[in-house]
This record gives sequence, C-alpha cells and structure tokens, in this order.
Amino acid sequence: MGEIRDIEKSTPRNLPSTATGPELSLQVISAAASSMREMESTDAPGASMEVYDSSDSSGFRFEVNPQEAWLPLTESRNGNTVTSVFHLLSSGIGIQSLLLPVAFSTLGWAWGIICLSLAFIWQLYTIWVLVQLHESVPGIGTRYSRYLQLAIAAFGPKLGKLLAIFPVMYLSGGSCVMLIIRGAGTMELFFKVICGGEATCEDKSLGGAGWFLVFTCMAIALAQRPNLNSIAGFSFIGAVTAIAYCTLIWALPISKGRPAGVSYDSLQGKSDMSGICDILNAVGMIVLAFRGHNLVLEIQGTLPSSSKRPSKKIMWRGVTLSYIIIALCFFPIAIAGFWAYGNKVKAQISVLQSIHRTP
Repeated sequence: MGEIRDIEKSTPRNLPSTATGPELSLQVISAAASSMREMESTDAPGASMEVYDSSDSSGFRFEVNPQEAWLPLTESRNGNTVTSVFHLLSSGIGIQSLLLPVAFSTLGWAWGIICLSLAFIWQLYTIWVLVQLHESVPGIGTRYSRYLQLAIAAFGPKLGKLLAIFPVMYLSGGSCVMLIIRGAGTMELFFKVICGGEATCEDKSLGGAGWFLVFTCMAIALAQRPNLNSIAGFSFIGAVTAIAYCTLIWALPISKGRPAGVSYDSLQGKSDMSGICDILNAVGMIVLAFRGHNLVLEIQGTLPSSSKRPSKKIMWRGVTLSYIIIALCFFPIAIAGFWAYGNKVKAQISVLQSIHRTP
C-alpha cells in the first residue's frame, strides 16, 4: 500500500500540465505502470533502472538502454525536422507515382481526383495515428520505434509477434527484391547511356546477374553506416532526385502539348466483372503510389523527446512539410499526365513511356 501511495504522489509530477480528461487518465495509468516496473526492476538483484541523460542544452532527454543503444535505428536520437523531411520524402516518392495517369484513364476526371484526394487524406490520417502511438507519454513513456514493438503493446507478446513478424518479413523481403531489380536495371541503363549506345556496349555490359550483384554490394556497403541519422545525406539526394523527376514528368507533357486524337472517356471492361476489376486495379495503383508507412516509426525513433518538446511535435512538423511537397508532386503528375495523353497512357503502361513514344 505504501508503494501505491508513492506512485499516486509521484505520477502527477511527471505528466504534462496541459493534459485533461481521458488523456490525463491514460497518462496516469501509463506512468503508474512505468513506476511499478521501475520498482520491480529495483527490487530484482542486479537489475538497473532506465537512465536518462539530461545534459543536452535543448532540454531533450535521451534514452540510455542497453538494447536500444546499439541498434541502428535508435542508436542516435539527434535528428530534427529537416532530417525527418529528407527521410519521409525519400521513402514516400517512388516510381509508382508514374502510374497515376493510368489510373485516371480508367476512373475518369471526377472519380480519379476524388479517389486520389481520399487516398491522400487517408494517408495523412494513418500517419497521424502512428505519430501519436509512437510515444504514449512524452518524455517518460516507452517509445515504439518498430512495428513489432507496437504490435506487442497492442495485442500482447504472442499475438503481437504472430501478427507482425510475418508481414514485416515478407514486405521487407519483397521490397528488397523489387529495389534490387529496379536499381540494377537503372544502373545498366545508365551504363548504356554513358557508353553512347555503341555496339561494344553489349560486350562490355555485365549482364542482368552482374548488375544485380553490383547493386546488392553497394546496398550492403551503405548498410554499414552506424544509424539512420548518418544516412540523412543519402536521403537528401534521394528526395531531391525524386522531386526533380516528378517535376520533369508533369512539366514535359504540358510543354509538348497534347497529341492528336486524345480522348478522356473512361476505359473500362465491356462486361460488368471486367469493369469492376479495372476499377479495383485503378484504385490499387493510386494506393500503391503512396507506398504506405514503412519507415514512419523508425524515422520518429531518430528524434529526441522530452515532456516539454515531445517527438510527435517535431515529427508532425516534418510530416506536414513533406506531404505538402508530395501533394505538389502527385497531383500534377496525375492531372497533367492524363490531360496530355488521355486514354493513350493506358496502352503505354505509364506516363514516362507516353512521353518517350510521343513524337
């Protein structure tokens, strides 16, 4: 009973003064549970309490956890809004955005814009939820920097691992395979461009397997960086190049003008089932363009946090800036690409091929 009274006395001092109502109750419960775990770890022989280093002049407190201290994602928590924007842009803009005009060729102007807007709003809402869940009690609570940790906290140790490990493994493996194929193909194409398209290029080229091996070795070398913050420069390069090619992709069709015979009629299958499949395929292209939230928790895990300046405020500022830029990339690609090529873009897979094949 004495321990419970101590928790009741000490808990309010750790909570933000602005918390009210259900939020205050949730924070009290979380802080009380944290205090109970600390007392249990103190009573256990050889156990050590969680330690915070408050020597930083900005007021942030950094976790000193034996397990988190050496893991690449959480080893460094000195990120900021700028680095989070670089990471979010680099992971949020991909070649999938070139399929947006293809989706519009099936959905048409009205439903295409509606579906793209709804997908963008849903993307913002879900990322806001993840940002809030990353740290339940700012400064003093556990930080869930990985989907596995969040799943265990939500569903328990057994069910959480069952629901999280398999999806994370096959999504990570699938992403790696896709990136290796795309990266190796891009390197081979770049080599041919540099070579000038001469007949000797085929003899000098490494072939598909050779380029796969080269790209894999480069990825392994990059993975030797100590933590996620240390590759912020690479994320900056990726963000700049992604914004650049997105801008070129929607600016070129406008500058070249529309070719003859462009139609904006919706291209759906003749039968009802074929039409439904085409609509679902178009919606899937729009969803695929946003690429999900595969790195949101990890990116927020690189940011410092305290009760006065929680990581969610820094992260949400970075999310706002990055998604304004993402919207300025995706919407012009979809609208300008469909305006320039209409239904012709569907027969040529993407707006990039439409630009290449249009005289």
